[in-house]
Parts: sequence; C-alpha cells; structure tokens
Amino acid sequence: MKRFLTLITLALFAATATSQIINPLAEKDTILTADDLDMRSTPTETTAICTGNVVLEGTNMKISCDRLEIIASRIGDRNATIGEFKGFKSLIATGNVRLVQGDREATCGRAEVLPLEEKVVLSLDPVVIDRSSDFIAAGSRITLFRGERQLRIENAKLTAPPIKDLGVGVEDAIDDSAAAPSN
Repeated sequence: MKRFLTLITLALFAATATSQIINPLAEKDTILTADDLDMRSTPTETTAICTGNVVLEGTNMKISCDRLEIIASRIGDRNATIGEFKGFKSLIATGNVRLVQGDREATCGRAEVLPLEEKVVLSLDPVVIDRSSDFIAAGSRITLFRGERQLRIENAKLTAPPIKDLGVGVEDAIDDSAAAPSN
C-alpha cells in the first residue's frame, strides 16, 4: 500500500507542476495566450487576469482554463508600467482547468498553485490521470505538497491497475476440499 501511495503521490505532483519547476535540459520560454488580458502593477507586485481560451505553456507543462489570475512579485524600477518579474506568488486557474505534464493530466474546476507554500490545491471535481501507469485519483479536493511526497485527497477515490489475486486459488480450494475429512 505504501508503494501504491508513493507512486500516486509522484504522479499527482508531477501532473500539477508549474513553471517554477524547470528542466535544465529542455527549458523553453513561457507563453501565455488568452482572448483578454488585464495586467496591473503596484510597486511590489504585478497581477494579470486572463480570460477566454487561456493557455499557459512552459517547460514541460501546459495549463488551459477559462480564467487565470497570476500574481507575481516585482523587482527593479518601481515606477515602470509592468516591471520585471521576480517570481510567482500564485496562479489561480478556474473554469475547465486542464494541467498537462508528459503522460500526466489533471482536470478540475479550480487549481491554486501556491509556490511560496509549495503546494497545489485542486478543487471542484478534481481528477488526476497518470497514463503511463494507469492510475486515476479523484476526490472533492486534492492537495499536493512539493518535495514532501505527500498528498491529501478529501473524499478519495483511487483507480489503479488490477492487483494479483492474493486469495486462495481455485486449484488450492479443490486440493483442500479433497483433503478435508468427510462427515
């Protein structure tokens, strides 16, 4: 059971990885497309709200949704209109959310990526699928903790490949009945 949970933990966390996780061998630019983008900055952070056909693609990941709110820390010239990004504080995707990384995919109504807390929270009917190992996890809320090999699924339902029958086989049952004393 521990092995099963470890595999599912790895699969689930990988499915929800963000642009904060970088593969140095295959880095690629982060590209954001949306029907509409509203970006505003304060001296310390920038908030971008993207709506309609939102797609965020980066190194080994893709997020698509109806609405994406990005909050990032700023550095550099505090008077600049947009400023230079220091790092993401949060990404909140809502509406038809789909996160893909390799053979892993998560769908839900809301995904909160919280890099400072090193966790991802999936809610509103979250389902995570690992196509390489045929594992599926679902629940009312799935929280993934980065670097801890820990996840929490509320109202959990896990589907995995069949487990070999560990009970008495048909041949064993026949042999046992033949050896049993008759009354």
